[in-house]
Amino acid sequence: MVSEHTAGLRRVENVAFLASASEEAETARRRLSHMYGSSPPDMADVIVALGGDGFMLTALHRFMNTGKPIYGMHRGTVGFLMNEFRLDGLMERIARASVTSIRPLLMTTTGCDGETREARAFNEVSLWRQTYQAAKLKIVIDDRERLAELVCDGLIVATPAGSTAYNLSAHGPIIPLGAPLLALTPISPFRPRRWRGALMRDHAEIVVDALDTMKRPVGAAADHTEIRDVVRVAVRQDRASESLLMFDREHSWEERILAEQFQY
Repeated sequence: MVSEHTAGLRRVENVAFLASASEEAETARRRLSHMYGSSPPDMADVIVALGGDGFMLTALHRFMNTGKPIYGMHRGTVGFLMNEFRLDGLMERIARASVTSIRPLLMTTTGCDGETREARAFNEVSLWRQTYQAAKLKIVIDDRERLAELVCDGLIVATPAGSTAYNLSAHGPIIPLGAPLLALTPISPFRPRRWRGALMRDHAEIVVDALDTMKRPVGAAADHTEIRDVVRVAVRQDRASESLLMFDREHSWEERILAEQFQY
């Protein structure tokens, strides 16, 4: 799901600067464009994303399968996926940066009306209760029923990239980048009380059926794409898709995930 290349880019000529909607990010975009010039995204060698992790996720989706690496600089709220913001020496930093390839999850939902929809997620696929009543979910892994009924507020299927996000807030495990694993993490589980989730291989197919949906409606999300009133959600790795993410060598993504595990 995640692989890191140490070679980086030897030569960068054209960079596209993109900013989130915040004033801080837009000011940074104008200053960087004045200093280095900015190419249209379709002509750029590298995309520089200015904002927070939400904007980075948007960029990862937008430039998926284009072969264009994305170098983020933190001008937002959460910056786990971003590099430190500095104006000087940007082209040199990009040229030395490591490139990480990440593959998304493919979520396929079936709605109460029988309609199927697809969406992709680099962080996580999540299911949640839509009303005050807890959801009831059945979990099937690779065609084998593993949990007949989970009563909870929701469920998360997290990638290594997303294991430090919503998954960690729900007390799920942090997964090292090189590990071919997914985390299955319940949100506020009520029954069975002692089930705290599972780790599985990243090639597993996970199917979650929502039970008693007339009384307990369930929604689903793949990163920022939300779909309501689902009765079934199937999740698997999309091996045909990838995005490329760049990090400064002195503060790599792998180092950030390791450091996160020693926070207290």
